Amino acid sequence: MQWFKRHLMWGLTAWLWLPLAGAAAELAVDNAHLRLLPGELPAAGYFDLRNTGDTRHVLVGAKSAAFERVVMHESSENNGTASMKRMKQLTLAPGERVRFAPGGYHLMFMERTRPLEVGDEASVTLEFVDEQRLPVTFRVVSPTFTQEE
Repeated sequence: MQWFKRHLMWGLTAWLWLPLAGAAAELAVDNAHLRLLPGELPAAGYFDLRNTGDTRHVLVGAKSAAFERVVMHESSENNGTASMKRMKQLTLAPGERVRFAPGGYHLMFMERTRPLEVGDEASVTLEFVDEQRLPVTFRVVSPTFTQEE
């Protein structure tokens, strides 16, 4: 009887996690890097996010133990004036790829909780609706880093 209960619990646990595993399997991140500015200035996070599945996914934020806060923004320029606005969510249609890059979407990493240097890595969890999570490792790069490097 003990054997049956143990296997039943493992089966139920796996069944409950299947929706989360399926969603994460449909999402892919490439080129994740974090531009580190000197001192206590916020860092900027850039990456490519792809929805490889056939259902839409809605990104609603991110968290990192290396920072107190992570906020999703969109930069734009209008008549020579640059501005930045906070985003509450970003919807990815099936098959869509969204680039988080300078001058567009990006993550702002604020208030470091530990020292970081160029060459380090920072763990970040992208958060989606329905409690979906996607862990991503960001390379810490210099403020002058360009994708060609």
